[in-house]
Amino acid sequence: MNSTICPKYEAAFSLLGKRWVGVIIRVLFDGSCRFKDINDQIPNLSQKVLADRLKELEGCGLVQRECVEEKPLKITYTLTQKGRDLQPVLEAVHVWAEKWMNPPGHE
Repeated sequence: MNSTICPKYEAAFSLLGKRWVGVIIRVLFDGSCRFKDINDQIPNLSQKVLADRLKELEGCGLVQRECVEEKPLKITYTLTQKGRDLQPVLEAVHVWAEKWMNPPGHE
């Protein structure tokens, strides 16, 4: 058996394993959202970390940022096809978590 980890697998977990990334993507499965809407749906996520994660997700092609020219300026975030392709993966993680994980303080 080959004992080296595939570089693509490692890169995927480096991104998806960052705190809040999976939760942000999960929120965007429901459709386009404004920054404030995403922030409101994820308690304890600071605006700075959200901004950093959205930039990173945009940079790797999972999220698209769109500016709508209206007053006031409206900026929305939407998953790209690449991002939407994560849905069955994250749903499988959810099924696993329901079976095996307890939230902190509920052990």
